[in-house]
Amino acid sequence: MAPMNSIAAIATSGLLAAQTRLSSSAHNIANAITPGFRRQLVVPQTMAGGGVSTTLTQAPAAGDALAEDIVALKLSAHLFGANLRVLQTHDRMLGTLLDTHA
Repeated sequence: MAPMNSIAAIATSGLLAAQTRLSSSAHNIANAITPGFRRQLVVPQTMAGGGVSTTLTQAPAAGDALAEDIVALKLSAHLFGANLRVLQTHDRMLGTLLDTHA
């Protein structure tokens, strides 16, 4: 994959990573009482040039970790909001830059 270098691309990768974490946590919570269920684990990786990618793996053993999954839900909301703010600020600054050069 080509390295990222734009603020928008880096923030978008953060949004996607937060979405993956949110989906995985919700999946784990919904299936916590399923016999033999192995939780999904999100593995984040930094990308050359900025940004983040994620992969999903399964926990090595069956069992729940509800407290961990609930914290991950809250973390996902904060990460999503932070990356959204970056995109909004980038958009606003780009608009201001274009307005002054018009």
